[in-house]
Amino acid sequence: MVSIGKLHFRGHPQDDNGFSEEIIPMNIIEGRGDLMGLVRQDLPERGLAWKIAKLAGPGETPYTAYDREIATRAEIWLREEAPRHRDKPWVLFVSFVCPHFPLVAPSEFYYRYPLERMPLPKQYAPGERPQHPYLRDYAGSFAYDRYFDEEKLRKATAAYYGLCSFLDDNVGKVLRVLDDTGLRENTRVLYTSDHGDNLGARGLWGKSTMYEEVAGVPLVIEGPGIPRAKIDTPASHVDTYPFILQCAGLDEPERHEGYPGHSLLELARGARPERNVLCEYHGMGSTTGAFMIRHGAYKYVHYVAYRPQLFDLAADPEELNDLAAEPRYAGLIEECRARLHAICDPAEVDARAKKRQAELLEQHGGREAVLRRGDLGFTPPPGYPAIFG
Repeated sequence: MVSIGKLHFRGHPQDDNGFSEEIIPMNIIEGRGDLMGLVRQDLPERGLAWKIAKLAGPGETPYTAYDREIATRAEIWLREEAPRHRDKPWVLFVSFVCPHFPLVAPSEFYYRYPLERMPLPKQYAPGERPQHPYLRDYAGSFAYDRYFDEEKLRKATAAYYGLCSFLDDNVGKVLRVLDDTGLRENTRVLYTSDHGDNLGARGLWGKSTMYEEVAGVPLVIEGPGIPRAKIDTPASHVDTYPFILQCAGLDEPERHEGYPGHSLLELARGARPERNVLCEYHGMGSTTGAFMIRHGAYKYVHYVAYRPQLFDLAADPEELNDLAAEPRYAGLIEECRARLHAICDPAEVDARAKKRQAELLEQHGGREAVLRRGDLGFTPPPGYPAIFG
């Protein structure tokens, strides 16, 4: 099992990350990462928030150069190394970094999206923005939107779309190698991402909310034995574990013991497990743990210290109307809360996360030392310096 590209692990030589080889890995800076995320009360304002608006537009960055190299390394591996393993299963993890910030897209992709055609974000006007305290905490810490005007909004949107097209192009290069080498007929492909982005919706930028723009990631599988269908059953990254084992011929039940998840292949073939898909967040820009479950058409968002949110994704896929305060949904909220508690105790998990973060904060010199270190903005790829602000 080989990785090429972004990992975002500690990067310590003694760590076993599960790969037999890691090619040009990008791990967290200095083995410590963004320490400001350990600060969970009296949230500091991120020092490099201005960069997102200022840099948005056409051009090249260390990330676009890195992704080009990842695509090249993947092609080399598939052409030269994969043929040596025809007698046994292999797994190649190809991890691109775009469309991550900065919002700077190669010109051939950026100019596919004329600025005059770029939509303004939904619920962007100040009077339209939801006034939930969790979102207020987040926007106050990640103050990206302070530096945007309408022109910069359109540039940022065009750049994000351009980066998505740039990513598509790189993925296409990798997939074409499967065709060129004859590997397509016995190779399954899994395509997914770790998160999306608010991209200005509701005045928010970044990845730390439970809205669909962030939490709803692509999850696509293709290859031999996989039906062509769009599945509306909620799925999760925990479902990739049994799927990968299945593809590698390691589908013994004992390997699944203690691990949640239903194989994506079984979901694609019609399985409908009785469960609630869970997301949770305990990181930068938040003062309280956030938990989300999908329950049928509904999304229930639970905050340990704040009021919940409830959305009907069938009737309101854009999540414009929070139903949590409406009395007729009180019973549904209680049911969703009980279902969440059947999975975990949110208050206990929140307390455990904060305790560990406080310990790490102390190990790194305490709050003031971390704030002096500053905001990283984004992790540099291999060979580039880290710039704090």
